[in-house]
Amino acid sequence: MVKFYAPASIGNVGVGFDVLGIAIYPIDGTLLGDCVTIKSSKNFNLIYKGKFVNYLPKNPKKNILYQCWKYLCKFLGYNIPITIKLEKNIPISSGLGSSACSIVSGFVAINNFFGSPINKNILLNLMGKLEGYISGSIHYDNIAPCYLGGCQLILKEGKIISQNIPNFNHWLWVMAYPGTKLSTSKSRSILPLYYSKNDCVNHSKYLSGFIHSCYTKQSKLAIKLMKDIIAEPYRNPLLPFFSKVRKNIKKIGALTCGISGSGPTIFAVCDNIKKAYNISNWFKKNYLQNKEGFVHICRLSKKGVFKLN
Repeated sequence: MVKFYAPASIGNVGVGFDVLGIAIYPIDGTLLGDCVTIKSSKNFNLIYKGKFVNYLPKNPKKNILYQCWKYLCKFLGYNIPITIKLEKNIPISSGLGSSACSIVSGFVAINNFFGSPINKNILLNLMGKLEGYISGSIHYDNIAPCYLGGCQLILKEGKIISQNIPNFNHWLWVMAYPGTKLSTSKSRSILPLYYSKNDCVNHSKYLSGFIHSCYTKQSKLAIKLMKDIIAEPYRNPLLPFFSKVRKNIKKIGALTCGISGSGPTIFAVCDNIKKAYNISNWFKKNYLQNKEGFVHICRLSKKGVFKLN
């Protein structure tokens, strides 16, 4: 048996709505993401483990991993019964790419168990299609970094789905999940159908400038350009005290902060470990709402899904 781990991710990264995503890993080694192990069996079985199993459907056929298995069997033209053990270490509807973690870890583990008949690019394409089937539309900003690692710019041009963008290794990403759910569909439905010309021009400026800053290693400029004018202004009401939170953690030393994916997780960026711990402690005291909430100090994960044994 081989266990695969797929890391959590930050969709949008503030400035890149639907087109930027980064994979993250906690500096203390916590496996923030999903782990999947597969073995042979006479029938399909799904075993749950992990901190967030209560979030999962009791009927295994309603789980994403069952969909992964059925999807790959249909694509390959044969049906091989397996037992999947899922260690769910990330909550659903958290803004940390939970569905992407399940899809990526599931596809990679099943493909590996079947003898790796599907190549990397086709597998990524299939992951996106299943994500689209589950969520209603295809979004790679969690899938691509979870699978490939790093900071991914989503292109979807021909066979090129995404490209890796250089990022800043000295940045620390403090992730705060309050312990409450926020539906992705609700977060998307609140956004306007149309934006003003001024907003479109500014969004283009911030995103292109951020990408330029990453390639030219201008971290201070990159921070200034991490502005979300597409989603954040409209999602603020869904996240209690977000404006107050941002104001306070910037006083402590955060360079910037934003909503991770659709929320309710918030990320803060800093370049000093002492400040990161101070921000982490502030989040624990002021943002977490129940025992299921957590805070992790993370770095960019240069690799995506990988074998644990």
